[in-house]
Order: sequence, then structure tokens, then C-alpha cells
Amino acid sequence: MKYYFNKKTTGGFEEVIQRVTNALNKEGFGVLNEIDIKATLKKKLGEDFYNYRILGACNPSFAYKALLAEDKIGTMLPCNIIVQEKKPGKIEVSAVNPVASMEAILNKDLHKIAFEVKAKLKKVIAQL
Repeated sequence: MKYYFNKKTTGGFEEVIQRVTNALNKEGFGVLNEIDIKATLKKKLGEDFYNYRILGACNPSFAYKALLAEDKIGTMLPCNIIVQEKKPGKIEVSAVNPVASMEAILNKDLHKIAFEVKAKLKKVIAQL
């Protein structure tokens, strides 16, 4: 099982970030944090890198259910979405597959939640 699903699209990098954020909002997710890998690698290592941003997405309702089902699940939250631009205007958006992430946890209630979150994240990717 793949640990992510993805889609390639075109446009400006920041425009695609906004499209992803809007699609997440439609499915009940908010972006809790953003990690700008390009800026971080430049600042910390002096290295140039292509546009690469990690969006930490959270659907509060599902996060709450997951925490009730498994109190250590916070180690795997939020759901990460990456947006990367290796060539100008060619953007790839990838989302974590929460079902693959949860395979190691023996909790049927959590697995049910993971399938529901996966369906929502697949809708997000499909909208791009």
C-alpha cells in the first residue's frame, strides 16, 4: 500500500498552496502549520532547494475521534500534505495515506476513522 497519493497540476506555487488550502477547507480541514523547506534549508544550511512546503492539515472532528480511540495518536497528527515545484509551473501535491500510517496500530476504531479521513483527503487531491 502506498503511503501517499498525489496529483500533478500547473500554476504558480503560492496559487496552488491557496487552492490546496481551499480544498482542505471544503472537506473540514484547517492548516495548523506550514513548513517552508526551501527557506529552512537556505537559512539553516545555506543550501538552495526547490519550492517545497509541508502543510499540516487537521480536521478537528476526526482528530477528536482519533484521540478518543487511541491516546498516543497525536504522534501521527496532523495529516501532512506536501506541495513541491521542481520545475517552474509544474506542481505536485501529495497527501499522506492515513490508512497506511495506521497499519501498525492494532485498533479497529482507529482504522475506521483512517478510512474516512483518507476519503476526504482523496477528494482534496482530486479537486486540484
